[in-house]
Amino acid sequence: MTAPTQAAGSPATANAQGPAPTAGQQAANAKEHLTRGLAHARLGRHEAAAASFRHASELDRNSFRAWRGLADQLTILGDSAGADAAYAQSIRASVSNPALTAAAAALCEGKLAIAEAALRAYLYKTPTDVAAIRMLAEVGARLGRYEDSEKLLRRALELSPSFTPARHNYALVLHRQGKGAEALAQLDLLLAAEPDNASYRFLRAAALARIGDYDAAIGVYRGLVSELPENARAWLSLGHVSRTAGDTSNSVAAYAKSIACAPNFGEAYWSLANLKTHRFSDADRTNMLNQLQSSDLSPEDRFHFHYALGKLYEDRGEYAQSFEHYAEGARQRRERIVYNSDDTTAFTNELIVHFSPAFMAERKGLGAPAPDPIFIVGLPRSGSTLIEQILASHSAIEGTMELPDIIALAKEIGGGKVRGGAYPNALADMDGERLRALGELYLSRTRVQRKTAKPYFIDKMPNNFQHVGLIRLILPNARIIDARRHPMACCFSAFKQHFAHGQRFSYDLRDLGRYYADYVRLMAHFDEAAPGAVHRVHYEDMVSDSESETRRLLAFLNLPFESACLEFHANARAVRTASSEQVRQPLYDSARDHWRNYETWLEPLREALGPALDTHRPRLP
Repeated sequence: MTAPTQAAGSPATANAQGPAPTAGQQAANAKEHLTRGLAHARLGRHEAAAASFRHASELDRNSFRAWRGLADQLTILGDSAGADAAYAQSIRASVSNPALTAAAAALCEGKLAIAEAALRAYLYKTPTDVAAIRMLAEVGARLGRYEDSEKLLRRALELSPSFTPARHNYALVLHRQGKGAEALAQLDLLLAAEPDNASYRFLRAAALARIGDYDAAIGVYRGLVSELPENARAWLSLGHVSRTAGDTSNSVAAYAKSIACAPNFGEAYWSLANLKTHRFSDADRTNMLNQLQSSDLSPEDRFHFHYALGKLYEDRGEYAQSFEHYAEGARQRRERIVYNSDDTTAFTNELIVHFSPAFMAERKGLGAPAPDPIFIVGLPRSGSTLIEQILASHSAIEGTMELPDIIALAKEIGGGKVRGGAYPNALADMDGERLRALGELYLSRTRVQRKTAKPYFIDKMPNNFQHVGLIRLILPNARIIDARRHPMACCFSAFKQHFAHGQRFSYDLRDLGRYYADYVRLMAHFDEAAPGAVHRVHYEDMVSDSESETRRLLAFLNLPFESACLEFHANARAVRTASSEQVRQPLYDSARDHWRNYETWLEPLREALGPALDTHRPRLP
């Protein structure tokens, strides 16, 4: 799913074939390629459209329509990095004010600090220039400061409601912050003017899935694949949302169609592997191994193929080859991210110092009194989805998904970042009214995820374990469940899982061990700082004696036992995690010690876990 390569006879090679075209000829050629791009786009020929728009932009570097068309096509093709670069060029091309030219050039070159300084200086003198406001918002989004970007784009639209590119950026920034309902409101306005715009429709489907409206999202994706039957990314997205909705057969069919459209699409193969219940054929193995021999395979496709092959060999009991591919996929993924275990340890130390027993006792009961949320925290692959599925089978509890809202609140308190900012120290200056307001804000933001009138709902974001202190302050009556699994089993299961977003600690065995150790240390602290606030469930106990553990869990929640909780696999609710297919089956314990098949290669993990390895004490043997 990479951008098309430059074809022979393109503008870059024209001079070698004859006299250079005149300025008039070049302008005419650019217009011709632009027209072709628009025609290809209307017919759903996105690779061809991208190639034509690319040629047009090379011939006319200041063609806003060419750059914008290229960006839209690359978005549809799944080339996010290429799309971002093209969008930046479209902003540059749209700027006619000489005072903004240097800032636009810096933005395109990735010199964000220079662009930001120039734009802020300009806007200090000319605060209502919507082009400059939009450019500064783009800088903020590139830096991950989505809240700042959101405010700037809102201001641009207040000044110029018809500024369509800014509205598109606004919808995208809202979506990236998990504000699906707000993003949909903007997309409705965009689609009212351009109902056939595929880029808007892709984003609308993703926003619908974000708020849990999976049937509507499936409907949008089905419309897209019917119009764009060769679009591998559209089929992949349809497969994802079908899987979440519990429609495994259609999910497999969509992934297979994605592969048929693009045999080098590694993510489609990994998506099949990630179903956990799918088994690859010998032909699949041959194709994946052949693809890895290709020199022009993208890095993303390459590491996805390694993960998929790791699963293939695991299913066949060929553990040495399986680990080799898992490790290589993880190594390649680790090279592309920034993560430092020392930072996590330092942040853990800071949380332990700040949320002392005295600090927690002084503020006990000050937040929003609603008991609605049930938080399930821990590490990925710890059995948290199983606990969620059991609880969501109770008549009083609604399952939602891994909600980003607690982390978003921590980021807002921290001035745009969770670590290295004002969080958590700023909490010391907040009175009961402010803490209550934060709790109410969380409840308000998550209301869109609640589709029933059930009194309780689950927030299963695992990383919320770092924010147990915040949760206790703003939602003192919320319940918190710590999903715990044997450290070696949990960490190795995360290691062989490629996560679409986040979990940057999971691509190195030593990083994983240190992260788990910090997690155990922090949760042990909260056992002392807020006694009884957290109920721990060991995966091994749940598998060995599910009824007893379920009764204990429901007693912690002050809810009566219901036999439906033991028939959780019959629950047809949507599940958005890697365990989605597993929790639709009855309990089995074959995976409990599966990590031992790989024990030979896990010594770095064992060493990094250190004393944390001895803290795992389930009730049952």
